[in-house]
Amino acid sequence: MAKGIYKTPAQVLAMVAPGRITADALAAVRAAAQAGVTTLELDAIAERVIRDAGAVPNFMKEPGYTHTICASVNEAVVHGIPNGRPLEPGDILSIDCGAEFDGWNGDAAFTIVIPDPDRPELVAERERLSSVTERSLWAGIASLATAKHLNTIGAAIEDVIDADRDVRYGILEDYVGHGIGRSMHEDPPVFNYRVRQRGPEVKPGLVVAIEPMVTGGSIDTRTLDDGWTVVTDDGSMAAHWEHSVAIHADGIWVLTAEDGGAAGLAPFGVVPTPVRS
Repeated sequence: MAKGIYKTPAQVLAMVAPGRITADALAAVRAAAQAGVTTLELDAIAERVIRDAGAVPNFMKEPGYTHTICASVNEAVVHGIPNGRPLEPGDILSIDCGAEFDGWNGDAAFTIVIPDPDRPELVAERERLSSVTERSLWAGIASLATAKHLNTIGAAIEDVIDADRDVRYGILEDYVGHGIGRSMHEDPPVFNYRVRQRGPEVKPGLVVAIEPMVTGGSIDTRTLDDGWTVVTDDGSMAAHWEHSVAIHADGIWVLTAEDGGAAGLAPFGVVPTPVRS
């Protein structure tokens, strides 16, 4: 498996465009997400941004899936299908999205909480869940800058999640990150928790999608009758953050971040380097 996972410099460069298009689509969705807006409307926004850039929504290439985004609300962790339900104040919303451009893929996700001035404690609790998940993502990305082997990522993510002693969060184990390239989901698996194996070597040409999925309670989940939406068994809230990240000859670059990951990596003392031809 390991030999075939590394991309050439030209291939890594080709992944910059779909990463940026994915970032632009998510930025547009984030700007529009508010109470009263439906996730179907957000889906249409993401599709328009991707197609206007000359790209294709790669989620639509998954057999049986007909949307541009996955929109997971409250106890839904991942793979939520956009629908006509208006977002409500206090909802915690995770949006996952990807674009394919010139045969190469981008994939990323973010979580937000819809403002609710009448329930500040509920909003704070859900924002804390989102924040710890996002921080764990950036810790995992930062670890790649010095890691010798890929599974260092899982340890870095788990350390952040476990550092919050006031709340016991759960890291999903049934769903993990992945390699990305010509296909949206490729080898190698990218674990969000410690595993015994070291994983493949971290070296130029490695491109992976890192995506911690964290709950406010149990890690046990089930898939709804729609065949897609994954929800927590105990009804606890969930958050999902993801970026596609490239290791190249000059360093590390977050393909699906508008700044290449500069802001997210700054607290770790890591400076991303653009992928150049």
